[in-house]
Amino acid sequence: MWEYAPAPESRDIANLKPTYRMFVDGQFVEGGGEPLKTINPGTEEVLAEVSTATTADVDKAVKAARRAYDRVWGKMPGSERAKYLFRIARLVQERGRELAVLESLDNGKPIKESRDVDVPTAAAHFFYHAGWADKLGYAGLGPDPRPLGVAGQVIPWNFPLLMAAWKIAPALACGNTVVLKPAETTPLTALVLAEIIQQADLPPGVVNILPGAGDVGAAVVNHPDVDKVAFTGSTDVGKAIQRQLAGTNRKLTLELGGKAANIVFDDAPLDQAVEGIVNGIFFNQGHVCCAGSRLLVQESVAEELLEKLRVRVSTLRVGDPLDKNTDVGAINSREQLVRIQELAASGEEEGAERWTSACPLPDKGFYFAPTVFSNVSQAMRIAREEIFGPVLSVLTFRTPDEAVAKANNTPYGLSAGIWTEKGSRILWAAQKMRAGVVWANTFNRFDPTAPFGGYQESGFGREGGRTGLEAYLDV
Repeated sequence: MWEYAPAPESRDIANLKPTYRMFVDGQFVEGGGEPLKTINPGTEEVLAEVSTATTADVDKAVKAARRAYDRVWGKMPGSERAKYLFRIARLVQERGRELAVLESLDNGKPIKESRDVDVPTAAAHFFYHAGWADKLGYAGLGPDPRPLGVAGQVIPWNFPLLMAAWKIAPALACGNTVVLKPAETTPLTALVLAEIIQQADLPPGVVNILPGAGDVGAAVVNHPDVDKVAFTGSTDVGKAIQRQLAGTNRKLTLELGGKAANIVFDDAPLDQAVEGIVNGIFFNQGHVCCAGSRLLVQESVAEELLEKLRVRVSTLRVGDPLDKNTDVGAINSREQLVRIQELAASGEEEGAERWTSACPLPDKGFYFAPTVFSNVSQAMRIAREEIFGPVLSVLTFRTPDEAVAKANNTPYGLSAGIWTEKGSRILWAAQKMRAGVVWANTFNRFDPTAPFGGYQESGFGREGGRTGLEAYLDV
């Protein structure tokens, strides 16, 4: 077994400041709320103090966004808007290393994921949507699609920079202005993105970023002058938002939780499948809405696959998010760690067989060793509830029809995976799966050109691709 010497990325690259302020009308200003301390989940140390917004601050930001929309951004030709988006994309690339280190410090994810996935994909979303800005009339959404106005956007803590890009880029490309509320535990990269927006000379008020807790998000969502709400986060909060907006004639898109099934048929290339399963559930510590958290394996290959899977999972290195050798970083918060521990304990209590990697865990910080449950039944909480952590539940099936029935036996419907040598089986299963995204012989592949979103309790609406533009246009 290889022993890897530590290969830490320098935290100095993050240019961490002791205090961060909210971004309203093109300026960094003090918020009226109680400042929050953002914590490094890898060490539990305080990283910075961040000013937070009040209802009055939300009102100022929405007014600034409305002014910018009416006077500048809504009237601007798409070819001009595109130039700003291209500029933001290039600046995200230029400051990519700084953003990656800051993301790992604030979120807890391994630096190799921040560096190789989050930052490049965030830049790609700005590049891609910049290309659409002057072509909206050719997107197949009607001859004269128009922007909606002010978009209120609330994002989660699992992909802080990437989710900001997913939300801001299409809104701006379509001619809308934005009021964005980043997650309470991970506000830093959104505020550095605000610096980039300032650097790109985006007109004041086009993008406003307001840190704070759920009350700030609620104030953004409920503001009467917000024309469109986009929310990514928990299903419970999504339902509450839907209730609040019902009958208001405001547009809404929700990207909520998931409990994705990853189906391995008996003819699947098992070694390749194991890599996909590991990527599907242990990427970003399992803090992924579309994580492949339910593994459905055909009975005849279940034992062989489980053996290979345990061997592979036992090689994953858990530890310092800034170490380039780390595969699984820190859980984002103590609150989330407690939830994962509680659900894992329920799996044991309900009779599932628990296997946890024997990897050493750091003494400080919020860490949870990769865990695989076998002999799981569909009635168990670990098979029904979203754990949002590095915990995999393994179920078996005998026939393809049974696999699809078990895969669809969930209130969610965000993503799914299929592993088989047969193209016809891929197409057959994909058509029957109630999931917004179905991957075949791969998992967790994201691209700004492909729409992403769910069914049922995983939400509605799509983000990314031509389809994702519609949510930000009056068509």
